[in-house]
Amino acid sequence: MAAVLEIPVETTTELEIALAIIPGSRRFTAQEYQQLAEIGVLGEDERVELIEGRIVQMCAKSMNHAIATRRANRFFTKLLGDRAIVSVQDPILLNDYSEPEPDIVLVAPPEERYLDHHPTPKEVFLVLEIADSSLAYDRDERCPLFAQNRIVQFCLLNLKDRELEDYRDPGRSGYRSKQTYAEGQSFNLAAFPKISVKVKDLLPPVKAAKARKT
Repeated sequence: MAAVLEIPVETTTELEIALAIIPGSRRFTAQEYQQLAEIGVLGEDERVELIEGRIVQMCAKSMNHAIATRRANRFFTKLLGDRAIVSVQDPILLNDYSEPEPDIVLVAPPEERYLDHHPTPKEVFLVLEIADSSLAYDRDERCPLFAQNRIVQFCLLNLKDRELEDYRDPGRSGYRSKQTYAEGQSFNLAAFPKISVKVKDLLPPVKAAKARKT
């Protein structure tokens, strides 16, 4: 479960004093969040992200989660070639107060367009979150956030039940369309309707899934 991160107040500049405030007293903007990283208050290796103005601690990744992330990365890279950039656990800028780092994001090429900004919703083809222990949080908290910010397709890869939830038609109250696909089924990409993806190609091998339970 995500939690608000308490940032140590070890300030040496006026900017750090202005930004390293007591968590919860106000929301951070994406610009301030990026400045925290630039001045070293937030280290590059810290597993945090900005969600609706809160600096949130990200969940630890299980072995199956890591396997699924690698498989999805390889699969989409091979499948789409230069039609999309596969971004792995990198930031996207949803709005002025949210800069999450989804597991897999397919964004519009070329890479040079992102020299001065993180991908925005208009540049995102697909967001894929891989869920194990974080299933409820991803479904109840992150899914509505992506819908409200007009991410055209959000997919939730459910490692426990070995199925994929495909959300489309975003709106302020959430996604209006949801389809659930079992391991043996396929779904298409909203940005590339003729391309079919097998759910099993994204899931960890069955042997790895069983090993986790023993």
